[in-house]
Amino acid sequence: MKKVSFYTLGCKVNQYETNAMMQKFIESGYEIVDAEENISDICIINTCTVTNMSDRKSRQVLRKVKDKNKNAIIVAVGCYAQVAKDELEKMPEIDIVLGNEEKKDIVRYVEKYINEKQKLIKIEDIGNKKNFADMGQITYTEKTRAVIKIQDGCNQFCSYCIIPYARGRVRSREENSIIKEIEQISKKGIKEVVITGIHIASYGTDLKNENGLIELLEKINQIEGIKRIRLGSLEPKIITDDFMKRLIKLEKICHHFHLSLQSGCDETLKRMNRKYTTKDITEIVERLRKYYKDVILTTDIIVGFPGETQEEFDKTYKFLSDMKFYKMHVFQYSKRKGTRAAEMPDQVDSSIKEQRSKKLIELSNKYQNEYNEAYIGKTVEVLFETKDGDYFKGHTQNYILVKYKSNKKLENQFKSIKITNLEMLQM
Repeated sequence: MKKVSFYTLGCKVNQYETNAMMQKFIESGYEIVDAEENISDICIINTCTVTNMSDRKSRQVLRKVKDKNKNAIIVAVGCYAQVAKDELEKMPEIDIVLGNEEKKDIVRYVEKYINEKQKLIKIEDIGNKKNFADMGQITYTEKTRAVIKIQDGCNQFCSYCIIPYARGRVRSREENSIIKEIEQISKKGIKEVVITGIHIASYGTDLKNENGLIELLEKINQIEGIKRIRLGSLEPKIITDDFMKRLIKLEKICHHFHLSLQSGCDETLKRMNRKYTTKDITEIVERLRKYYKDVILTTDIIVGFPGETQEEFDKTYKFLSDMKFYKMHVFQYSKRKGTRAAEMPDQVDSSIKEQRSKKLIELSNKYQNEYNEAYIGKTVEVLFETKDGDYFKGHTQNYILVKYKSNKKLENQFKSIKITNLEMLQM
C-alpha cells in the first residue's frame, strides 16, 4: 500500500479540498500518513497564491518536501499551480502539476504518472468555467466543527487580488449536495458547521438567485443535530435589512461576522476596487449591532496599499477606532504579480507599512481586551473543542475563545461557564 502525505497552505477552502483529496486516495486503497512524521511515496502540496509571500512559501515547501522524501512523487496542486504553471514546470523537484479543477481527479493523474513516468502538467483554463467542481460528500472537520464549501470563484476583481485568476468566476454548488453533506456529518455527532467558499456572499448569483445564501442557510438551519452555523468571511454589502430580517429567525446562526473590509478610507477603497464606502460599512455595522446585541465583528485590513498617504492611513485609523471591531487581522500590502495594484505608482516603503501595522494591531488588542473585560461575571455557553494540559478550550457562539479547567471530558460538549477572570478569555 503506497503512503500519501499532504501539505496544505492557505485558506479553509484549501483545507476542505485537501480532505476531499485524502478521501479519494483512501477509497483507492492508499494509506494517508502524517507528513511530518513519515517518509512518503506520494507527497501532495496544496498550494496558495494569495500574496507573493504565499508563492514563495509554496516553492519552499515543495523543495523541503523533496529533500525529505527523495524518492517520492511530488505533486503541486491548487492556486499557485493554477497561475504559475511555467515556474513550476521548471522546478526539477516536481513530477506533477495540477490546477484547481484537477483536484477531483487527482488519483487518476497520479496513477497515470506512475504508469508513464513522465512529468505531467494538467491545468484547465477556468476563466469561463461555469460549473462547480463537486468533490463529493466529503467534509473537512476541525475538531468539533465541519467546514462546508458552498461555492468557488470570485467576480470582484479587487486590484490587489489574484484569486479570480486562480479560482475563476463564481460557481455555486448544488443546494442538494450541500444539504446531503451536512446531514451526513450531523449523524457523526458534529454540532457546528462553518460555511465557506471563495466569496460566499455571491452564492446563487450565477444561478440568477440573489437570495441564494439566505435561502441555503434557512434550509441548513432545519437540519437535525446541527446546533451552530458559522459564516465564513462575508462581503459586507450582502448584509441588508431584508437579509437580516430573515437571518435573525435562524436560531442556529452564530452571532459572529467576519467582514472583508480592507481599509477605512474611501480613497484607498476606490483604488482597491472595493465596491463600498466607509458610510456603507458604518450602516452595516450598526445594522448588525441592532439585530444582535451580543454580536462580535472581526475584519481584515491591508496597510500600505499603493498610494496610501499618512492622511489616508489616519482616516483608516480613525474609522476603525469608531467601529471598535473585536479583532482586526492586519496585513502589510505586498505586490502580487499579475494584479493592477502591482503596477500602481507610489508604492509604500516597508518601514512605513511596519509602523502602520503595529499601530493597528495595538488598536485591535485594545478593543479585544475591552470586549473580554466586559464578559467577566457573565455566564456563556461554550462548545469545547480541544484539551491543553488541564484545560479545555472552546468557543462561545459569538466566537470568543474560552479556557476552562476541568477533570471531566468536555470535548465536543456544550457547557455553561461563568467567566471569573480575564485569563479565561484567550487573546
